[in-house]
Amino acid sequence: MGLSSFFRNLFGTAKDSASDLATQAETTFEQVKEAATPYIEKAETFAEETIAKAKEASEPILDSASEYAHQAKEIVSEYVEKASDSLGEVIDSVKEKASELTTDTKAVALETATDINAKTEVTADKIIDTIPPKE
Repeated sequence: MGLSSFFRNLFGTAKDSASDLATQAETTFEQVKEAATPYIEKAETFAEETIAKAKEASEPILDSASEYAHQAKEIVSEYVEKASDSLGEVIDSVKEKASELTTDTKAVALETATDINAKTEVTADKIIDTIPPKE
């Protein structure tokens, strides 16, 4: 029985020591928690104040950016309108010039064909005149 009481005493004291350590750890944790609470609250307050200041400072910048964006949109729309008008004028001008060139080309082609036809007839007549009649 000496051996069993030895183990009982050994494990019993280990159990008591572990229980004491757990109690001390819990007490220490509570003390740390209590000591840290004011610092955590100060950090939260500081963060909230800093965020509020940042929002306050950024409002005029955001308003200004919005105003500039609106102005830029107006200016760009004016230029888009002008560019569209200019592009339309260019297209109309190209169509007009192409139509003139087509008309001129048709006239030149007709004159050339008529001229070639006349010359061909004259040449054919000359060739026919030079061929002796069949006997």
